[in-house]
Amino acid sequence: MISKRKMVRAYTTEPVDPAAVQRILAAANKAPSAGFSQGYALLALEGPEQLGPFWQLLSSYHGAEENAGPSFDPVTNAPVVIVPLSCKEIYLDRYARPDKGWTDRDEAHWPVPYWDIDTGFTALLMLLAAVDEELGALFFGIPPDLIPQFRQMFGVPERYLPIGAVAIGHPDPAADKGGSARVIRRRSLDDLVHRGRW
Repeated sequence: MISKRKMVRAYTTEPVDPAAVQRILAAANKAPSAGFSQGYALLALEGPEQLGPFWQLLSSYHGAEENAGPSFDPVTNAPVVIVPLSCKEIYLDRYARPDKGWTDRDEAHWPVPYWDIDTGFTALLMLLAAVDEELGALFFGIPPDLIPQFRQMFGVPERYLPIGAVAIGHPDPAADKGGSARVIRRRSLDDLVHRGRW
């Protein structure tokens, strides 16, 4: 499974079996989290009524000349998009409980934002679960400028932050032009791993 995982950037319009979507969501729910806080949520978007406004929002950003980049067109065929959302407050509340003891809820206790890291784990599990389902998946960002509109469009509470989105569907290899892996090679383990000392 892991060796087959790659970002898929083009999809057919073939629907995804709802049972497969449910299994992918269940896999995301197996993510680890600091203090078992589970300070994340998933917004599942399916079908034209839900996905149409989402893609229109993103295309309004990517269509602007100053934000020119890769086209989203082949990705927008994906019949499912799942948006992982992190919630910092849930972690601060969890670690203020007696078994953790940080009653001041001070963010300085956290050297890195575990709420975002743990939510990232949900995204990775979805990417891997998609491979198990013989589907393709792509993790991509939601531009910060669009987050207020995104929240309003889908009723997302202010305390939840989208860390990105995962498109899921049946790959269309003929339309997939690939991504950065075409021009940058994966680092070797000798380059990546420092054993015992840098």
